[in-house]
Amino acid sequence: MIDILSMLEGVRPNGNGHIAKCPAHEDRSPSLAVTTADDGNILINCFAGCSALQVVESLGLRLSDLFAEDREYEKPARKWNYKNLIEVMAHEALVVSIAARDISQGKQLGKEDHERLLNAAIKINNIREIACGKH
Repeated sequence: MIDILSMLEGVRPNGNGHIAKCPAHEDRSPSLAVTTADDGNILINCFAGCSALQVVESLGLRLSDLFAEDREYEKPARKWNYKNLIEVMAHEALVVSIAARDISQGKQLGKEDHERLLNAAIKINNIREIACGKH
């Protein structure tokens, strides 16, 4: 099962699940609800109106990635949208670059900046694993 929470920003617990910033639109405050159903499927809802398809495609995923993997049939090989993955990688590399510049200039990173930098590292690592066939 894909760890969708590690691919999102601004994740925090909310009720029976989590809420995060929606990756399908410029989300200033979290509007994406993410919950795991009893059957293991991941349920997502953008309160700003983005469709589930828009959300998963913006992460380089497919809707089928939200479903539990304990099916009895053999799933076909996953086909990643590498263009979206490269766009995410470029964005996260920019985040790392800006933080590196600030640090090299002697600026202190705040807690939010540290969390964003850690999130960028996680996303970059996830994409590396996808490219190396570990996902």
